[in-house]
Amino acid sequence: MIHHLHAREQQGECAVWYFDSAGFCLTPSIPYAWQPIGSVLEVPTATHNQRINVLGFLTRHNALVPYVIEGHVDTAVVIECFEQFSQQLNKRAYVFLDNASVQKSREFIRHIPQWVQRGLIIKYLPPYSPELNLIKILWRFMKYYWMPFSAYMSSQSLLQSIEDILQRFGTDYTIAFDMK
Repeated sequence: MIHHLHAREQQGECAVWYFDSAGFCLTPSIPYAWQPIGSVLEVPTATHNQRINVLGFLTRHNALVPYVIEGHVDTAVVIECFEQFSQQLNKRAYVFLDNASVQKSREFIRHIPQWVQRGLIIKYLPPYSPELNLIKILWRFMKYYWMPFSAYMSSQSLLQSIEDILQRFGTDYTIAFDMK
C-alpha cells in the first residue's frame, strides 16, 4: 500500500506523510567520540532535565510540519496537532503512523471521520515496524548527527537548537529518502 500511495503521490493525486513524536532532553545522545589517547572528552550538561517533545508530519520530499511541546504529550496534544494539520491541507493526504496508545485511543479515533472529511486519511503501520515510519530517520539524524554539543548546556539552548534544526530542515538539513 505504501508503494502504491507513493506512486499516486508522484502523479500529483495525493500527498503521503509520516507522523511521529520524539523527546529531547539534556542528556546528550552521543554514541561515541574520538579523542587523543589519555584525554577525556567531556560534554557539560545541566542538572535540570526538562523534556522537549517534537511531534511532526514529514514527507519523502523533506517537507516538515513540526510541533514543539514543552511538557507531557497525551491524546489531547496529538489530536490538536492533527486538527491543525488537517485544516491546512490542499489535497488528499495519507498519514502513516505507528500504533502508539495515544494514536489508537477512543478519543483519537473519534476524530478520524472529521479529518477524513477534510481529506486526511489515517493509515496505521504494522506493529513493530519502525523502519517503515520515515520520520524516525529525522529524529535519529537530529539526535545523533545534527544536534551541537552546545545544545546540552541548558534547557534554553536545547530548545533553540531544536528549533534551529526544524526551521532549517529541507534546506540546510535534508535526508535523501529512497524514491523508488
